[in-house]
Amino acid sequence: MTRRTRRGGPPEQGPAIELVESGFTLENNDAPYLHEGLNLADIAHVLDMGRRGIIPEDAERALLALLLKVHATSVEDFPYDPSHGEAYNSRERYFVRELGDLAGWLHAGRPRREAARVALRLHLRRQLADLVADTLEFASAVTTKAAAHADTLMPDQTYLQQAQPSTLGHYLLSFTYPAIRDARRLLEELSAINHSPGGAGCVNGTRLLDDRGFIARALGFDGVIDHTRDAMWQVDGLIHILAGAASLLSNQSKLAEDLEIWSSSEFDFVDLDDAYSRSSVLMPQKRNPYSLSIVRGASGVLVGRLTGFLAVTKSPSARSDNFIFAYGEVPRAVDLCLKVTRLMSGVVRTLNVNADRMLEELLRGYTQATDLAEHLVLRCGVDYRSAYVVVGNAVREASRNHVRGIDITGEMLDRAAEEHTGHSWGLAGEDLTPALDPEQIVASRRVAGGAAASSFAAMTASLTEEIAGLEKTVAHRWASFETAEEALLATARQRAAQGRTPTSTPDRDGRNL
Repeated sequence: MTRRTRRGGPPEQGPAIELVESGFTLENNDAPYLHEGLNLADIAHVLDMGRRGIIPEDAERALLALLLKVHATSVEDFPYDPSHGEAYNSRERYFVRELGDLAGWLHAGRPRREAARVALRLHLRRQLADLVADTLEFASAVTTKAAAHADTLMPDQTYLQQAQPSTLGHYLLSFTYPAIRDARRLLEELSAINHSPGGAGCVNGTRLLDDRGFIARALGFDGVIDHTRDAMWQVDGLIHILAGAASLLSNQSKLAEDLEIWSSSEFDFVDLDDAYSRSSVLMPQKRNPYSLSIVRGASGVLVGRLTGFLAVTKSPSARSDNFIFAYGEVPRAVDLCLKVTRLMSGVVRTLNVNADRMLEELLRGYTQATDLAEHLVLRCGVDYRSAYVVVGNAVREASRNHVRGIDITGEMLDRAAEEHTGHSWGLAGEDLTPALDPEQIVASRRVAGGAAASSFAAMTASLTEEIAGLEKTVAHRWASFETAEEALLATARQRAAQGRTPTSTPDRDGRNL
């Protein structure tokens, strides 16, 4: 029996057109997210080889000069061509055309995926810094609007049914807190993504580069990813980024849906500013809250992208399919989240509130029923279930007779008590205003987190302080990235022009590494 010889070595023919159209084009479409990071990763790699004396000085200078030229070239002007393969292949083809075999030094000690992994992290860390900043801007806009309506009474709702008396300010703060929690989580993901996979090789490093710390410091990373195989193939951080973005927009979507309902003629609680509305081309009377549809739809899209990426990553370890899609899907998802968060901040800042309509609806309903039942527990010493039934029956009578909740009397309660318990509770003629007046009810909510003036002021002051602190943190993060990248480029320019004079490169604070 003749033993079959398995084919080895690289393909001898070019890619099929179907592969180009379905695969390589997909990957080349992600070049805008990776172009700058690929240049920085390549520059750091050449500098690392240069300081070790691995690469000849003339090759180092030539490569750095070309990489600096490419770095100054926009992604649109660089010859990325899917017919040559993924974006990395187009770069390789270009470097070989310009420098010949000297371009091969870019492969020394690293697979093609290393540069792309580094580039993705460089791009995502800036995106995440922007997203945290915009999330804090949204939180600030909501908090500011809430403070302006600390005394605007309204009927808060559950299940779209009137629940209890509250204020618009208290309602709005319920969206500030999750936004800040998302900002904190995104900062944690930024810290995680800001670790270098450089020098990890394919799965187990390389004999050419025995110190992975140089590339990490040169690119402004906080450190290296400890395990080389994990460094090259981990995707959990990308899942967490998508989950964080989905969570952020989910919170905004809840607010958007409430505002869409409240902006209807039937509610008339709020109006969106003209700049965030759209007219109907057919119906002249229509004023559509178009921007809110964008927010709600984008939230669904991010849920889909998270779910889709989870499905892609459910594969054996060390597979390229995870990253073939991650390079584009994750940055696009974050970009969508950025745009929508900015949109929602504008909606909130310019929102017009009809306080009179809110108060009118509050006074028309029965949101004080819970407070009235609790008052009866304290006043009459009855169990809450009995108080609940008596108040519920009184509310039923009031609604049938078109009596407002604020106008329920002790006599009505006594009749309901006699019906349920067989005797009067002695409430006739009693002043029930403290338990019925929405303004007094709100003023009674002095516990932590309540809507009373003192509790509300404490929350807004704490939130404002926390937002300011987080803004300083993210601004420092952004500045550190800028400093590191500028220092790296400055060192590259110096070595390209003068050769290997220094043996170190400045770190993010301008010191030598």
